[in-house]
Order: sequence, then structure tokens, then C-alpha cells
Amino acid sequence: MSILVGNIRLPLEATEHDAFVAAWKKCGLHGSEVRSSHMYRASIDARRGRIARVISVLLDLEEEQKEEAVVAQVNKSDVRLKKAVAAPMPTGTEQLVHRPIVVGFGPGGLFAAYVLAKNGYRPLVIERGQAIQSRDRAVKEFFSGGIFDPVSNIQFGEGGAGAYSDGKLTSRINDPMSEFVLRTLVEHGAPEEILYKAKPHIGTDILKQVVRHMREAIIRMGGEVHFGCTLTGLVHSNGILEAAVVDGEEIPCERLILAIGHSARDTFCNLHVQGIFFEPKPFSVGARIEHLQKDIDQSLYGKFAGHPALPPAEYTLSHREGGRGCYSFCMCPGGQVVAAQSEPDSIVTNGMSYHARNGRNANSAIVVSVNPSDFPTGDALAGIAFQRQIEQQAFRATGSYFAPCQTVGDFLEGRKTKKHGRVAPTYPIGVQYSTLEGILPDFVIMQMQNGLRQFGRKIRGFDMPDALLTGPETRTSSPVRITRLENRHSRNVSGLIPCGEGAGYAGGIMSAAVDGIGCAQEILKTFRPLEERRD
Repeated sequence: MSILVGNIRLPLEATEHDAFVAAWKKCGLHGSEVRSSHMYRASIDARRGRIARVISVLLDLEEEQKEEAVVAQVNKSDVRLKKAVAAPMPTGTEQLVHRPIVVGFGPGGLFAAYVLAKNGYRPLVIERGQAIQSRDRAVKEFFSGGIFDPVSNIQFGEGGAGAYSDGKLTSRINDPMSEFVLRTLVEHGAPEEILYKAKPHIGTDILKQVVRHMREAIIRMGGEVHFGCTLTGLVHSNGILEAAVVDGEEIPCERLILAIGHSARDTFCNLHVQGIFFEPKPFSVGARIEHLQKDIDQSLYGKFAGHPALPPAEYTLSHREGGRGCYSFCMCPGGQVVAAQSEPDSIVTNGMSYHARNGRNANSAIVVSVNPSDFPTGDALAGIAFQRQIEQQAFRATGSYFAPCQTVGDFLEGRKTKKHGRVAPTYPIGVQYSTLEGILPDFVIMQMQNGLRQFGRKIRGFDMPDALLTGPETRTSSPVRITRLENRHSRNVSGLIPCGEGAGYAGGIMSAAVDGIGCAQEILKTFRPLEERRD
């Protein structure tokens, strides 16, 4: 048990020790009474033209029994007790005949496999892409104008799509396992600051190494990880899972965690044909917008822009009109726009940044919500066809993997772009200046135009004519949901546990990781570890 002291407001120049002293004072304590002090949360409040650090601190006292009494005596809402988060532990008694299988090695599959391995269940991990080192070579080759690899790219491979992103660890979920995720990442090489920053991020440069270290730990604890292997089907009878089919070979199993991500379209189709229940779900499409990071800093920080204690400024924007939303998504300060397709002859964009976030441009997606009613057909996989049509139209429009790019000024006026202004594109393969009309649906274009005008009123210069739109962005979330019951098993196949973003139950690294832990816990609750088998 610790004392959590919140709402400590300090100037930008304040140190961690200043925060600790302020927390002691708020609790009426002397430093000698405190065994340890830790940063719990740190953020920047830049509202109303005044900037301050807002900090929360965890205190552990020399006399643990005094902690409850101190909180009661202070009697303030921002001073409370906080229990430590317990790691997932097995409680099941049934015996597993076969090793549990985890399909997909993005955040959901990675944490599911890690929890299983840590508790003695020796999971078998199947990943269609390659290990991070080989995957990195394939991605860099494609970015340099080389051959596109349909099985090892930004979507597929060790770490999943999250390995080539900003590495954001923020989430709208309020799950105690979020703390376990952060601690685990730090134990495997992530910077300790993610434990307390209000908007933590790792950056793709560090995240790739963390993922590799976690894979090595899974193997040391008895798990196996097989790359270059694709789930092609399932064997199930009377609603009960019997085996996984991997590249045509049956592997018997009682439990399979399906964490394939939002872009494994062929797997979605194969499983749907085999009777696994799917339903369409909403997602969003649009394009990446780029500004000079210094312009965003100036707009959000004002006279404090450039202060060495301030991180590159971030934003979150939304506008709703006519029952449909337009919003910013996956903002990457000091980052770049990247090629994120998983199929040949198509164009998909995404955003990425390194831990330092020191690139010239800021970028984020500006996307519009899409509902199943917008799809030409009503079947469960219609969203995939909707995405694919946009991606292939973009490829046909440029005749190559060059992405279509349009200035915001031309986009708002309905003109084709001929060249860029102050903001130069960061898309690595190259862009073709043209228009997004004819690529994105008309209703998306119109809603983005309305949204951009509104965003320009919220952040000065956001709709500046020189800002760039590079598109399309179509992979904001999964277009399907593999419906599951309260025990997380598939609605119609017991033993199959849909997991993470691809199953429609997460959105981002943190929520996918937490969902992976929850899926692993379902196995821990039912079965005892394999190392305890009594034959």
C-alpha cells in the first residue's frame, strides 16, 4: 500500500525532488518518515496561457501501518491510498493436453504469450511475418523504393503494427493491468519515464528492441515463437475447438488466442468461410496531415514555445456534424508519414516517430467515421472491401507506390496540387502531388473539409494552406468484430479466444496488451500450468 499524492503544481524548472518535497509537505510528513518517493504521473498544463507541471507522487512510509492514518488525517481527495497491482497468477485445476497456441505477435499476442510463459504454460506462438531484424530490413528496402514484401511489412511481423508507430501507451481504458504492461515494458528495455508520464510513448526505435527482449524472455520461460507461419484454418466440431491449421498442417489444441491484428484479411476470410462468427463494425478513413512541428508548438505553447523543458506539442481534435465524426488520430509529434500497406498494388499511410520525436514535421491522421451502413453490401466482411477499394484507387491514381499528396489550401478549394510550400512531405517512398478526390468517398472529403475549418479555429494555423494531406489512411481499426462471450471465447467455437485490435476489442498498443493479458488469464483460470502435469 502506498500514498498517492496528486495535483502538485510546479513551475517548468522544478525537479523531481521538488515534487517529492511538495508531496511530503501536503501530507504533513518529514522526509525522514518516508522510505521511498516515486513519480506516479507527470503532465504539462498549457491552458489559459500559463504553463505548469502537474505531478502525482507515490509515497511509501517507514512505518507502513501509518499510511492509512496519514490519508485519513489529510482528508483531501487528491491524497489517497493506492494498492499495488498484482501480476496475473494461475488458479485453474484442469489439465491441458496440448500447449496453448497464440496466433499473432503484436501487442495482444505478445502479452498473452508472455503471461502464459511466465506462469508455466509454454505457449506456441505463430506469426506470419518475420522477426524484427529481418522485418526491419524488408521495411527499409521498401521505403527505399525496393520490392514490397506482403508477409513482412509495417502491418505483419514481430511486434505487429505497433512496432512501427509512435509507440503511444495512452488509452481510454481504466484497467489496473495497464500498470503491469508498463512495468513489463520497462523491465525489457523501455525508458522508466513511461511509468509516470501522463502521455507515455516509447518510439519505434526503442519499441522494436523491447519486443525482441520480450520474445527472448518467452523462449527462456519455455515458450516457442515460429515466424513465417500463417494460420490458414481451424478444426472445430460441435462448437469446440480441436486444432489449428498452420500452412496446411493440423496442430491439436484446446485453447487458441487469436491476436492477428486488423489487417490479416485473408485469415478473416478463411475463418469466416469456416463458420467463425464475424460482424461488421465501424472504423474511420481519411489522410495524414503534416505541419511544421515548430508551428504546432507556437500555437499550443505560445510564448513558452521552444522552452527546453517542454516536449514537442501534441493535439487531439474532433468535430461532429450531420451525425458523423471527423477527428485527429494517432498524432506523432516530430514524426514522419510511412507506407503501411499489407497488400501489393495498394497505398496505405500511417504515422511513426522515434523516441526523441525530433523530426521537422508533426503529423496525425484526420479521419472520418465510417459505419456498416456505408458499405455497398451488408455482409460481415464488407468493410474490408470498402478499405481495399480506397487503397487500390490510390495506387491506380499515382500508378506506383508514390502516395497522393495535396496541400490543405488546395484540398479546401477543390484544386489539384502542383507543389508543396513550407511543409515538405516525409512519406519515404515519395509522393505525387494531385488530389484526394476520386480516392476517398465524397462524404469523407466533405466531412474532412468541414473538420479542418473547425480545427483551424481551435489551433491557430491548423488549416494553413501549406499544410499537407497524404493519403489514404484506412487502417485506423479493425473493420470486423469476431464476437466473443463473457468468458472471451468465440460466440460459436469454444476454445477459440479472439483477442486485441483485430478481433475488434482494442484500439492501440495499451488496450491490445491489456486484452492479451485478459485472454491469457482465461486460460490461467481454467487450467493448471503444463509444468505441473501429472501423467
